[in-house]
Amino acid sequence: MSALLFPGQGSQVVGMGLELYKNFKIVKKIFSEADQKLNFSLSKIILEGPEDELKLTKYTQPAILTVSYSIFKVMEDEFDIDFKNFKYFSGHSLGEYSALVCSDALIFEDAIYLVYERGKAMQNAVPVGKGGMIAILGSKISEISKFFIDKKSENSVCEIANDNAEGQVIVSGDQESISLLQNKLKENKIKSISLKVSAPFHC
Repeated sequence: MSALLFPGQGSQVVGMGLELYKNFKIVKKIFSEADQKLNFSLSKIILEGPEDELKLTKYTQPAILTVSYSIFKVMEDEFDIDFKNFKYFSGHSLGEYSALVCSDALIFEDAIYLVYERGKAMQNAVPVGKGGMIAILGSKISEISKFFIDKKSENSVCEIANDNAEGQVIVSGDQESISLLQNKLKENKIKSISLKVSAPFHC
């Protein structure tokens, strides 16, 4: 049994896909289709940044979809990898859209528009800089639950967003609560990494 898993937000980096863009016509075509559908140069944001702009949800989501689909098409068209026998196409969060496109459940032009609109709506829900997410490494949920900060108000949020794998738990919430939790984790020698997102997702 084979499965294909696609990444979600937080995996973006300026210049991702650059080598593929330089070397494969199919990638240039996909980037061009994204630019035309969205009526701005998503390609420039992906390839040149700046990072603060790429990190904005309305750009991150179509950017990751574009690069994920490009990688898939290079594997399929240029390296003749046959995905017909793959039983599962799946993705982390935004990656679900990449999975739908690559499994022919959605066409790319529709999906790129959907995730751009989705990203704008999600970004509008929380102002930039007000929320965040961290990955807690090497600990189970049962071990980190005791470090959670009591809510100061109804607007304070700090909760488990994803249980990705053994030893990788994602926490999401308002930036103040996330920072307090990170300090407590550090005091107890538990490793955490801030994710490159512009809002607190899955909470």
